[in-house]
Amino acid sequence: MKIAIGSDHRGVELKKTVIGIIGQLGHDYKDFGSYTADSVDYPDIAREVGEAVSGGDYGPGILICDTGIGMSIAANKVRGIRAALCRDAFDAQRARQHNDANVLCLAAGRGPDKAAEIVTAFLKTDFEGGRHQRRVDKLMNIECC
Repeated sequence: MKIAIGSDHRGVELKKTVIGIIGQLGHDYKDFGSYTADSVDYPDIAREVGEAVSGGDYGPGILICDTGIGMSIAANKVRGIRAALCRDAFDAQRARQHNDANVLCLAAGRGPDKAAEIVTAFLKTDFEGGRHQRRVDKLMNIECC
């Protein structure tokens, strides 16, 4: 699996942890930035990762900012993206199983304690399809542009 990952300046440290987890799980990745603690605009990073995932070159994506909220909002503006802010492994599993989420958003401000559980659950869980496919189709039909 080729994973697109990105963070704003507040997420750089947690991103390093997540990259280690990705490697331990045997996946490849591309880091779309940010690379330092110098202030950046998170929508730029979210758009790059979102476009990489929606274009089919990478999948899934992982985005990190202080709360995860901004990245989630920004990524969901990209056509074809279903980004989910996950606070625990249960959220990550359900985001994949029921919503076919293709971008995981994490909150750097909460620290790295649960990152391994969340990232592992997200990357190892498959979409269940069935009745959930009908709902995902409806979600995707909401996209207007």
